[in-house]
Amino acid sequence: MPITGREIPISNQDKILFPQAGLTKGDLADHVQQVADVMLPHLRDRPLTLRRYPDGIDAEGFVQKQATEHFPEWLDTVRVPLREGGTQRAVLASSEAALTYLADQATIEFHIWPSTVTDLERPDLMVIDIDPPDGSAAIGEIRSVARRLRDLFGELGLLAYLQATGGRGFHVLAPLDRSAGFDTVRRLAADIADVMAADDPRHLTTEFRKEHRGKRTFLDVNRNGYGQTFIAPYSVRARPGASCAVPLDWGELAGAWPTGWDMRRLHRRLAQKTDPWQRLHDDRLACSPGEAARRLAAIRD
Repeated sequence: MPITGREIPISNQDKILFPQAGLTKGDLADHVQQVADVMLPHLRDRPLTLRRYPDGIDAEGFVQKQATEHFPEWLDTVRVPLREGGTQRAVLASSEAALTYLADQATIEFHIWPSTVTDLERPDLMVIDIDPPDGSAAIGEIRSVARRLRDLFGELGLLAYLQATGGRGFHVLAPLDRSAGFDTVRRLAADIADVMAADDPRHLTTEFRKEHRGKRTFLDVNRNGYGQTFIAPYSVRARPGASCAVPLDWGELAGAWPTGWDMRRLHRRLAQKTDPWQRLHDDRLACSPGEAARRLAAIRD
């Protein structure tokens, strides 16, 4: 199949990757091609972590952070410094051809850094993951947490964006102006989570250890560290129903479920609706983490 000037053959395209849904590697490749126009702006210049499942999601997959020698030369990569010393070469997705090739490698999940190659040390996104306990939190409660985060972001001068993760919960994000490093941004996210949890300790927690959370929803800020990642918009998840991560308008939250869009429903959505995150990377909307931290300190005082 010709993709942006490249022929990307899908090997073994009838290979079942999602047994419960009957979806194949060919279906996965078709998906990334259908969402490429809206997905690529959110991947561009961001190092990727890939979750690959060559034998389908019922078999053990693996996480890949480093480009391998068998990847083609035309696939864009970037040399990433490691905190422990040395470097590794990470994959970048710059084209529909790249997405198709990675799908052919049974990459089901695409996870992205909150910073770009422009300045890997200074994130342009801050992410808080609303992670409810298995089977305990009602959907209304999870939606309420997302709204309260949105409102607190607004008080701090941060513009809040919403994503159904395709997993258990929602992400709330804010675009940043790259004026601060990861340590500052993670501290800001942690302080925001602490304020939220202190205001509703019965339902919310920032406890990292799962066994100490009880039936409370975890406000996870750990994706705001150097080299950490979060699920890319429009990526499929390695789950039985092939649910997808989907950016949402805030007005959609009342009827939204974290796993509410599989591939086919997402394709129908994109035929009718533009990307709610299409202005996420507009520098004019980026906010200052330092200013947000000052406003939060005033609220806490």
